[in-house]
Amino acid sequence: MIAHIKGEIAEKFSNSVIVDVNGVGYEISLTSLEYEAVNVGEIYKFYTYHSVRENGEDLYGFSSLAAKKLFELLISVNGVGPKAGMAILSLAAPEDVRNAIANADTSFVSKASGVGKKSAERVIVDLRDKVGLPSHVGATEILKPSSEPVENDEALDALIALGFPLKEATAALEKVDKSLPVEERIRLALKK
Repeated sequence: MIAHIKGEIAEKFSNSVIVDVNGVGYEISLTSLEYEAVNVGEIYKFYTYHSVRENGEDLYGFSSLAAKKLFELLISVNGVGPKAGMAILSLAAPEDVRNAIANADTSFVSKASGVGKKSAERVIVDLRDKVGLPSHVGATEILKPSSEPVENDEALDALIALGFPLKEATAALEKVDKSLPVEERIRLALKK
């Protein structure tokens, strides 16, 4: 399995990029928000999900480990495949998508391309208890793609890399001050 790929963006086309790693080009599908944030010629690291099907293989890339884990949760839902998972993650930043699921915001999830009301309800029912507590209450807004990079929570990524499930990692960091250095946030979260 390919866990991550780091290299130079050689080409961009229709929500996919080709990442050149020492002369080998890997085609990676990205969410629309991440696609807009990357630039040809720059070095990026993507956490990848390698999808193997009967008629092909695809790589899906994410700028954070938390986004990859949320994607894996989404595609674990019956009837939600990788394309629908990417469409849901294209609605907003991964934390906002996680928060919408935690708040049972079916109207938000159903706005994703190819995701109907029934699929959105299934996502909410299956994942609401797996994604952790909402970080804020209320409807989530759909973000328009911009050139600003998607914000990553390095402390959340580190806890997930240590083996914490997304829900527990989110809960552990919930009451830790976000202005503290990453190492301090991780240390305080591990104490809880």
